Amino acid sequence: MMSLMVHLKTVAHLRGKGDRIAKVTFRGLPFYSHVAENCEEVAHFNEMFRWPIASRLDGNEMLEIQVYNYSKVFSNRLVGTFCMVLQKVAEEGHLELTDTLIDDNNTSIKTNVTIEIRYQSMDGTVGVWSDGEFLDVPYDRDGMFAFETDSLLSGQSHGSGTSPGRSLQGSIPTFRNKGRGKKVKGVKDKAGKGVFSAMKLGKIKISKDDHRKGDEPAILDMEDLDRKAMRLAGTLDPDTISLASVTAVTTNVSNKRSKPDIKMEPSSGRPVDYQISITVIEARQLIGLNMDPVVCVEIGDDKKYTSMKESTNCPYYNEYFVFDFHVPPDVMFDKIIKLSVIHSKNLLRSGTLVGTFKMDVGTVYSQPEHQFYHKWASLSDPDDITAGCKGYIKCDIAVVGKGDNIKTPHKANETDEDDIEGNLLLPEGIPAERQWARFYVKIYRAEGLPKMNTSIMANVKKAFIGENRDLVDPYVQVQFAGQKGKTSVQKSSYEPIWNEQIVFTELFPPLCKRIKVQIRDSDKVNDVAIGTHFIDLRKISNEGDKGFLPTLGPAWANMYGSTRQYTLMDEHQDLNEGLGEGVSFRARLLLSIAVEILDTTSPEILSSTEVQVEGVSNISESATGKIDEFFLFGSFLEATMIDRKIGDKTISFEITIGNYGNQIDGVSKPPSARKKKKDGENEEEESELIQNSSEDEADEDGDLVSISTTPLMKPVITDRNYFHLPYFEKKPCVYIKSWWQDQRRRLYNSNMMDKIADKLEEGLNDVQEIIKTEKAFPERRLRGVLEELSIGCSRFVTLANKDVNQAGRTKLDRERLKSCMREMDSMGQQAKQIRTQVKKNTVRDKLKLVQNFLQKLRFLADEPQHSIPDVFIWMMSNNKRIAYARVPSKDILYSIVDEEMGKDCGKVKAVFLKLPGKKGFGPAGWTVQAKLELYLWLGLNKQRKDFLNGLPNGFEEIKAAKMGPGLHAVPPVSLVYNMKQVFQLRAHMYQARSLFAADSSGLSDPFARVFFSTHSQVTEVLSETLCPTWDQLLVFDDVELFGEASELRDDPPIIVIEIYDQDTVGKAEFIGRTFAKPTIKMCDEHYGPPRFPPQLEYYQIYRGNCTAGELLAAFELLQIGQGGRADLPPLEGPTDSERGPILPVPLGIRPVLSRYRIEVLFWGLRDIKRINLAQVDRPRVDIECAGRGVQSVLIQNYKKNPNFSTLVKWFEVDLPENELLHPPLNIRVVDCRAFGRYILVGSHAVTSLRRFIYTTPDKNSNNWATAGEIIVNMDMEPSVRKMDTVVKLDATSDAVVKVDMTEEESDKEKKKKKKKKKGGAEEEDETDERVLDWWSKYFASIETLKETLRAQEAAQAEAEEREDLEIAAESADIKSDDLLMKGSKTKERSKEKKSSKEKKKGQATDGSEKRPVKAKVDELLVYNKELESEYGDFEDWLHTFNLYRGKAGDDDEHALDDDRIVGRFKGSLCMYKLPLSEEITREAGFDPNMGMFQSIPHNDPINVLVRVYVVRATDLHPADINGKADPYVVIKLGRSEVKDKENYISKQLNPVFGKSFDIEATFPMESMLTVSVYDWDLVGTDDLIGETKIDLENRFYSKYRATCGISSSYSVHGYNIWRDPLKPSQILAKLCKDGKIDGPHYGPGGKVKVANRIFLGATEIEDENGLKKQTEEHLALTVLNHWEEIPRVGCKLIPEHVETRPLLNPDKPGIEQGRIEMWVDMFPMDMPAPGPAIDISPRKPKRYELRVIIWNTDEVILEDDDYFTGEKSSDIFVRGWLKGQQEDKQDTDVHYHSLTGEGNFNWRFVYPFDYLMAEEKIVISKKESMFSWDETEYKIPPRLTLQVWDADHFSADDFLGAIELDLNRFPRGAKTAKQCSIDMIRNEQELPTISIFKQKRVKGWWPFVARDENDEMELTGKVEAELHLVTAEEAEKSPVGLGRNEPDPLEKPNRPDTTFLWFLSPLKAIRYLVCNRYKWLIIKIVLALLLLIMLGLFLYSMPGYLVKKLLGA
Repeated sequence: MMSLMVHLKTVAHLRGKGDRIAKVTFRGLPFYSHVAENCEEVAHFNEMFRWPIASRLDGNEMLEIQVYNYSKVFSNRLVGTFCMVLQKVAEEGHLELTDTLIDDNNTSIKTNVTIEIRYQSMDGTVGVWSDGEFLDVPYDRDGMFAFETDSLLSGQSHGSGTSPGRSLQGSIPTFRNKGRGKKVKGVKDKAGKGVFSAMKLGKIKISKDDHRKGDEPAILDMEDLDRKAMRLAGTLDPDTISLASVTAVTTNVSNKRSKPDIKMEPSSGRPVDYQISITVIEARQLIGLNMDPVVCVEIGDDKKYTSMKESTNCPYYNEYFVFDFHVPPDVMFDKIIKLSVIHSKNLLRSGTLVGTFKMDVGTVYSQPEHQFYHKWASLSDPDDITAGCKGYIKCDIAVVGKGDNIKTPHKANETDEDDIEGNLLLPEGIPAERQWARFYVKIYRAEGLPKMNTSIMANVKKAFIGENRDLVDPYVQVQFAGQKGKTSVQKSSYEPIWNEQIVFTELFPPLCKRIKVQIRDSDKVNDVAIGTHFIDLRKISNEGDKGFLPTLGPAWANMYGSTRQYTLMDEHQDLNEGLGEGVSFRARLLLSIAVEILDTTSPEILSSTEVQVEGVSNISESATGKIDEFFLFGSFLEATMIDRKIGDKTISFEITIGNYGNQIDGVSKPPSARKKKKDGENEEEESELIQNSSEDEADEDGDLVSISTTPLMKPVITDRNYFHLPYFEKKPCVYIKSWWQDQRRRLYNSNMMDKIADKLEEGLNDVQEIIKTEKAFPERRLRGVLEELSIGCSRFVTLANKDVNQAGRTKLDRERLKSCMREMDSMGQQAKQIRTQVKKNTVRDKLKLVQNFLQKLRFLADEPQHSIPDVFIWMMSNNKRIAYARVPSKDILYSIVDEEMGKDCGKVKAVFLKLPGKKGFGPAGWTVQAKLELYLWLGLNKQRKDFLNGLPNGFEEIKAAKMGPGLHAVPPVSLVYNMKQVFQLRAHMYQARSLFAADSSGLSDPFARVFFSTHSQVTEVLSETLCPTWDQLLVFDDVELFGEASELRDDPPIIVIEIYDQDTVGKAEFIGRTFAKPTIKMCDEHYGPPRFPPQLEYYQIYRGNCTAGELLAAFELLQIGQGGRADLPPLEGPTDSERGPILPVPLGIRPVLSRYRIEVLFWGLRDIKRINLAQVDRPRVDIECAGRGVQSVLIQNYKKNPNFSTLVKWFEVDLPENELLHPPLNIRVVDCRAFGRYILVGSHAVTSLRRFIYTTPDKNSNNWATAGEIIVNMDMEPSVRKMDTVVKLDATSDAVVKVDMTEEESDKEKKKKKKKKKGGAEEEDETDERVLDWWSKYFASIETLKETLRAQEAAQAEAEEREDLEIAAESADIKSDDLLMKGSKTKERSKEKKSSKEKKKGQATDGSEKRPVKAKVDELLVYNKELESEYGDFEDWLHTFNLYRGKAGDDDEHALDDDRIVGRFKGSLCMYKLPLSEEITREAGFDPNMGMFQSIPHNDPINVLVRVYVVRATDLHPADINGKADPYVVIKLGRSEVKDKENYISKQLNPVFGKSFDIEATFPMESMLTVSVYDWDLVGTDDLIGETKIDLENRFYSKYRATCGISSSYSVHGYNIWRDPLKPSQILAKLCKDGKIDGPHYGPGGKVKVANRIFLGATEIEDENGLKKQTEEHLALTVLNHWEEIPRVGCKLIPEHVETRPLLNPDKPGIEQGRIEMWVDMFPMDMPAPGPAIDISPRKPKRYELRVIIWNTDEVILEDDDYFTGEKSSDIFVRGWLKGQQEDKQDTDVHYHSLTGEGNFNWRFVYPFDYLMAEEKIVISKKESMFSWDETEYKIPPRLTLQVWDADHFSADDFLGAIELDLNRFPRGAKTAKQCSIDMIRNEQELPTISIFKQKRVKGWWPFVARDENDEMELTGKVEAELHLVTAEEAEKSPVGLGRNEPDPLEKPNRPDTTFLWFLSPLKAIRYLVCNRYKWLIIKIVLALLLLIMLGLFLYSMPGYLVKKLLGA
């Protein structure tokens, strides 16, 4: 158990008398001592405290002891505190000391404490830990390792496994074997931790005592491994062992060297082509009354507008915009796409903004397929964030980079997408309701800014003013989501302080990924950037359940850019803008970011989104961490490969970190001004620590001066290209002290994750390598990788949680730590789970899963808050900066814990210097400027004592001369090695393949140059090849290496191999570079197996970031001992007399060869371009492989017949047994010119011959099964065809497969039909055969395609679900049979879902009750890609090899190789080992001349009728200024060209062509069909939009029968007529004959037998007249549709189809310009002629007339006030239109002065329109503007708009309300006005809808609505209308008049009289007022008056009457 024990002995020199108590704290866990009572001066505690600890003790951890005066009553009073860093303890494990305490004010007091500390580590030892550290096993509470693995110890067989006389090497700790209950004890010693480290990467490192064996393998083969493992006690699976990977260098065994980086070129700053296409389809729910909306699309600074739609809140645009960019990816992805809707914009005014939507391009690019398709963007108003959503725009957005192809989902009728909420334009996982938030970017201050002005000016100023000023005026600019904010400018300050915050208001989560922070220098002329920093919001927030809002800092951001010397024109200014990798430190900026979600309902909120800048208060020094002193040490062990341009000047190297060490304006002192106030306390503390830790370091810190450059030295020549510096045994050193905030924890955590990721990556590369090379057990290696991953993750979780309360920890640090720990924990768990599921057959899937882990790890490891800046190494020559390397500081940061240490810290690394900035692009960037062997160490100054530990041993330190003698601990200025070893290096250079083509001939003249240390040698030059076999041994004698022999053995320097192309003039051109590590033999080792002789291996060659081939070689380094070279294994002398003194690769190393025969099928040459302006006339093909070859016959006249007359030739060759080592095969075409000259036309290298290796067919396999007959029954009825069911047959079964619909299903179907009939309205007419045409078939097929895609998605989801189930099951240990049950159910379900594409969807499967039955239409197959990609390019037997010539392009991708293609060779290869078995050649009809190419058609010229059908094009790239194009089709085949120019389609980007073209052609001369779409222009030439090329010849000869697609059913008339001149029975007979199979035999009862399969089907057919005839065609067709089930020869025949091909434009390579849907039929002319082409001309829209009668309105809101009476009234009229307000709006007459909102009209609108049923669109043709040349066709949805208005005489009419009815689906009108309510619109989705095209006549009440101020819908009236739809013919027969006119007039409405105006008949109006309006009022008044009169009378007469009564009168 690891533990820390503290023995507290005494506390002395206490003052006074009293009770004392002590508190001892470690890792936050305090222990209290007992109370020492009544002690005076000394308190004797004598007490032991013990902390059990789970993770190693870190040298920075603190132990704290506090002594108190104890009091029972009052609180204890502190006497003093003692703190100590446990560094010494961690290293030595034991420490005794006496030391003084310090009091509250940090001053030392007399009291001292005496303690003893012990630290017990895991294995009982302390000090240096072994290499296996990283794999430390997670600790188990019971003091034992719980190591759950089956891979390491398979306990079934071996018991404990250790043989008696031998301990188990590799010290396997106690393992617990899951489920077996056996415990295997391993011997604990220090050799390694777990077998992992012992078996790391196949180079087994065994503890020292085993070295005497001297034979452990460095690179193991599987067998050796198994043997080795047996020796290791036989308990190991080869699980955790890596194979020698192709990336042999990356296998890093030792702890003294780190991996070199092989990719050189920076890829980020280089501009690339991008195309962004945006389709704005429509907008809905726009807020505002009667608006005229325009949509503006803005990307960066480019703006484009749609047309304006008048007075509508749901405009339909369907307009397409394309933006082209040529910028670096970073710039592209930061651009903002902004969609805004503007109301009533015209030439004179800019219009008012309704709302905008913003998103950055990067968000779109990171979507699947890089696109959003048919999604709704919600608009918000940037000036009023309280307003909510302002409407929606439906659009498609796609971003295409070079080489991306975008799969557009198929465009057919759009339904389902009207659900706006479900289809919002938002990435996955972002809530639909986004809230407004404030983003606060606080900018505090900056440090270390460079000069941004010349010093001449400064000197002038200084002379005049007498003050020295800083030469920079900085301010900070922040960009986010398309908005910019700036701080104030701080005049002339290198250390400006701003303390300002920039506030952005943006929706959260934002759709913009990065915030760009830039320090700029303010200048009168123009401001320039000083440095740029990007903050990725994804890295500073987490959207999970336990996530956090974006937060950052306060933290320093380091900025890098160009070098610091100021020049007026900085050539690297781009670097300061953040493009490309910075080459020098520029400044650091202290900033923080916070986000607050706004509550938009609160009243005091600012509603605008303008950027605000406000002041903030200063933050304290310590907020970013405590400043500490860091020490950087570097030693240059070697400087070689120095470019010869700079070889003649003296050279020195400079190392800088931040500005420390920089020669120009660098600093070497701490930021002292800030340290002044704390100096008092600091020194004492430090001096104490120094006393404790070592005696001799006492006063060295005071005057240690940094040395940052090496002394100048003149280089020496290595060879023609390179120089080296003669360091030999004296290695110069540099060291720098610098002061930074101590934020090492961030770097440590990120290092840990990086190391786990590196290990994982290496393991995955191994697994891929094993799979690629087909070695055994990839699954075992993958299990090992996962095991390592889960251990690494759990190790991270234990280690990361340290220093949690360190100074300067920000909120982001805490949150990131939490989320990283969660992620790592879950990743570890998942890794364990996946590990249990890795089986042989699941390796590939699991590998994909694990690759996701790798990406996640890399993402997590990237720390967003910087701490220590990166280290730069510059090579200076002549005081100029030539080349640099940049080393991230985290890679060289030291930590006591091994996992946290940087991967290159204290290791020797090969560093390649490169040119800065743009100079480093392209060829200049690939040549190495210099290669350094460099040792770097960076750590806290106080941990410095280990800084030399990692250097190769055997040196003495040389200190600087001027230092006094007492200073031992000063770092050395140079190291002198006194140990050196002498070696001989043997480089066995065998061959290279797939090299880069460096010459104009398309080949190279390659030679290789091998560098090792300061030596270099070259192989011979082999001319004109891309696959040189050098077979040459290079021997380097007397290579001196410095250091200890044993270390060099583990850790040799790397070998660099560069491959060049030799040019006759000028210097050789660089092809590529690779690295290797040699296998080493020391002089006391035996030269023999298993390590020697070494195996040949492939090394990947890189050129910049691209691969440029592979090298097959082996390297061995042999030590020369006392006996000199005589002891080395002998070299065989030169055997080749021709090759002179060249040594070949020795026999033990070169591969074992055996005899192969290679047969070549020569078919022909195609499309050969001119060579040197001359035509190629008599070409020949030369085939060469491994020095042997064969030549084709000469083509006598290429123009007349480009095919070869002799088809097959062969040659024999000796090839390696191992298929992976097969050399490439070269195909070359030469042209024979006069006088025996041969000119190379082009060449092709077949790198892998594997696909051409012939394998004998397996007689017992399914396809040969002859047992039993298999009956396949297809259910076919000619009249109503049900769904054909796909039958997958198991060929060995002899069951009769019945595929009939079950009884109940057909019953259901009948019932369903009955139900339908009852439904009345729902009834769908059985589709009439007559109305069906080809387009019905096409649209039905597209629906099917969409359904299939959906089903596939569902099936995929299902599969994932199943996977989760399995994982859950495994973790919960469900019994496997339950699982099987579940699995099979799932399978059944998914089977139901997946219905194969070709089959009909007519059949009712369960649960489809709800869906209306689809009309039974025969379908074809719509491929949403090219046909070739479905059928392997039709290379089933005829392959096409592209011939290249010319230099290869050096673009990032080799996508430009197309320009180098000079022609194509058609043919094939077949290779097999000799001798071949007899039975093949004995088969009947075997033609020995044809070899393996039997039954191949002849290649004589053949005449063919080619019929090209072009259906339509989609998403064309706009070619005109108006953002449209006028496309037409051009078809070229050979010399014939068909232009369809007169039928161009005006202003369309989705034209429907619907045409077929017939061309006669002769193969092979004319076999490449080009279909292009051009844009018609009135003036000037027509532009090419895009084209697609189809190789017809391969299709014609393919066994898939691509000449004419086979339809799913056979009919002799109608829309589905059979197209092929051959009937199905004839085709079947021919296929059987060609394939030499038995059949077809037609039997009675609808049976046919082919081979051993029996098919059933229908036997009757109906002709035009409805008569039934017997026929065998259905049967034959059934067989053809299932041809893939026929044994041996079966394959899928191409069905009737439409393919979708991308259109490409040569000017914009790799970017799709649109797609074209088409298909090609081919008919040989020697066959019967085919019938006429099918008519696929576009459907003509049908003419309809919609008659709308407006009967009445009711409850219309009243707008006007009467002048006299003030009463409310309205002058109502109704307006309506169908096609658009301009085109056909119609108004009723006005119902004046309606006082109740009731209006009577009896008015008829008549709207004639053209309608496309299939697409549900109205077709309008109109001129776009006065200047348009012709009419443009538009398609718009059929929506009838009715509006109610209030007519005004003098002012504009007032809009009151509107309703839009989509004629295809609108709510049924209400029977009465009362029942009519606003719900009819609100709940439109739920209500049943009707279609006027089905109902023909509808009458009812509909509501009018408008939006009020708060944007709520309100009811503004009701209209009673009648809609009547008639076809054009019916309309002619029964015409009607407009309004109330003849014919068929409507009667006049019965309107009340007041509708006449009051001033025309005032009496009438008054009468109306009196009668109507005030009737009751008047009556009431009269009654009241009567009452009053009566009362008055009563009162008047009452007294008199009373008197009379009283007096009795």
